[in-house]
Amino acid sequence: MESMVEKTTQTPAVGASRQMLRHTLATLAYRGSRALQGAPESFAAFQEETGRNPLQIVAHMGDLFDWALSCAQGKQKWQTATPKAWPQEVKRFFTALRAFDDYLASDLPLGYPVEKLFQGAVADALTHVGQINLLRRLAGCPIKGENYFVAEITTGRVGEEQAVPVRQF
Repeated sequence: MESMVEKTTQTPAVGASRQMLRHTLATLAYRGSRALQGAPESFAAFQEETGRNPLQIVAHMGDLFDWALSCAQGKQKWQTATPKAWPQEVKRFFTALRAFDDYLASDLPLGYPVEKLFQGAVADALTHVGQINLLRRLAGCPIKGENYFVAEITTGRVGEEQAVPVRQF
């Protein structure tokens, strides 16, 4: 995927914007874990007219964070993976998210500005978590609502295992 955005030559310190991006990743992981856990096996192939099924969406989210890491490292590369089984793709998503967060947590330079990293892969993945939630409702296996404002979301906690919900409804 060719870049239409100039690379940055700056070597930003671990500043406030980088920390905010990391907190956003932790929020994505928290919300993503809620959307993905407990889905019945049949959910992976649920299809609502046109568009991607849940398995394809999760595989795409893994692709997004592989790409985000390559951008952060200054060597932007897009690769579309062939989806594997649901558990493998869920694991791949969280593994890719972890690798990206680990890079952001380091003092290594960013190949692109934080804002570009957010508006590309991260914003797209947030949208896809919403899609998964909507598809779960349509498939008859909705998740419980939750007050995310009071949730225990911690920067750096980007794995599938998350804190227990504080206030579900």
